[in-house]
Amino acid sequence: MANHQRIHPAVDVEAPPTIPLGSRGSPLSEKGSPARPRAPIQVHTIPITVSHAKPPKNGTGCCKCICWTISLLVLLLVIVGATAVILYFVFQPKLPTYSIDNLNISRLGLNIDMSLYAEFDVKITAYNPNKKIGIYYERGSQLSVWYTNKKLCDGSLPKFYQGHQNKTVLHVPLTGQTQYGSTLMTALQQQQQTGQIPLDLKVDAPVSIKLGKLKLKKVRVLAECLLVVDSLSANNVISIKASNCRYRMRL
Repeated sequence: MANHQRIHPAVDVEAPPTIPLGSRGSPLSEKGSPARPRAPIQVHTIPITVSHAKPPKNGTGCCKCICWTISLLVLLLVIVGATAVILYFVFQPKLPTYSIDNLNISRLGLNIDMSLYAEFDVKITAYNPNKKIGIYYERGSQLSVWYTNKKLCDGSLPKFYQGHQNKTVLHVPLTGQTQYGSTLMTALQQQQQTGQIPLDLKVDAPVSIKLGKLKLKKVRVLAECLLVVDSLSANNVISIKASNCRYRMRL
């Protein structure tokens, strides 16, 4: 038999080793073998909530509170003022007036301690000129007689109610004692020789006003009457030569 000769390809020793072919697009590892496909990376989306916070309002609430308070106070003042104006035009309030009708002196002299003791009796007429307003004379009133800023005697008006356009005649006893009376007595005797002795009669009367059935807050009526008398002799008829009274009210 004929010998069949197998022909083997010649091996090139210097040729680089062959690299097995992999599938297209498959990456190769460092050893030349196809790299295993990596698992896909799962991306988790985390929702982020962005809060649109309003910047703090510095002092806004306090400013609003102050503005509201001021507005309410202004409104209250306007209401009170309007009410007062309406009441004034409706009732037309007037201060009471006083006139000194008579002045009697029971005693005026020096005590053992050289103090001046005085006892007066004053007849005074109080007049309420208002047509729609009544006057309550409260406790705590004072009627006093002064000479050159020295109080000679004082007393109190009685508590009573005076109606509309009413005249009330009051007899008020006054008593008083003044220290260092010898100097004051000397001045009175010298003034008596002229026949004109200036006296100051003061009225301080707390009163309440009545509007219809409503009794308002207590106020004080102040009156000052400048008198000129001819004598201060005890138990004599004293003539009032001049009288000038002025009035005001104090809350």
